[in-house]
Amino acid sequence: MEYLVSYDVDTTTTEGERRLRKVAKICEGYGVRVQKSVFELMISAAQLVKFEHELRQAIDAKKDSIRLYRVPAQSLARARHLGIAQPVDHHSDHIL
Repeated sequence: MEYLVSYDVDTTTTEGERRLRKVAKICEGYGVRVQKSVFELMISAAQLVKFEHELRQAIDAKKDSIRLYRVPAQSLARARHLGIAQPVDHHSDHIL
């Protein structure tokens, strides 16, 4: 399954800055960062359950927001890129 994930973590406190780093680290473990708070994921159903659980544990649900958009197969490969954006090969090995 292909997902586009975006997040907005309230960083007005030191605790919020920690949550932001934790959310970013979780996302890096499952996908590829394509913008500061946007990741592209190629993920199985079982991985998705674990991913969502980890995110729920990391955020403050009253202050932070995470959006997961499931996109049709091959959508990430067909994304159009403008400016300095670079295409990502989701099928190659990634070093984390």
